[in-house]
Amino acid sequence: MAEVLVRYFAAAEDATGLTEEHVTLAEPTLGALRADLLARYGAEMERVLRSGSFLVDAVVSRDPARRITATVDVLPPFAGG
Repeated sequence: MAEVLVRYFAAAEDATGLTEEHVTLAEPTLGALRADLLARYGAEMERVLRSGSFLVDAVVSRDPARRITATVDVLPPFAGG
């Protein structure tokens, strides 16, 4: 079991109603976190995760096998460039 800090921004914050929370995962991977977030926050979070991204321990990743050691930021898609 591992506890990670998950921080939410913009549409991700709207989907959860939170700016951050601690999540306990049996397997500390991005895939496990994604499944947990979808189970708890449903369709609103699914819309965010469909085109958003994760900042895992300060590195952008969408790899479900990516191990999490401390912090994940859930980022919505951004316009512009």
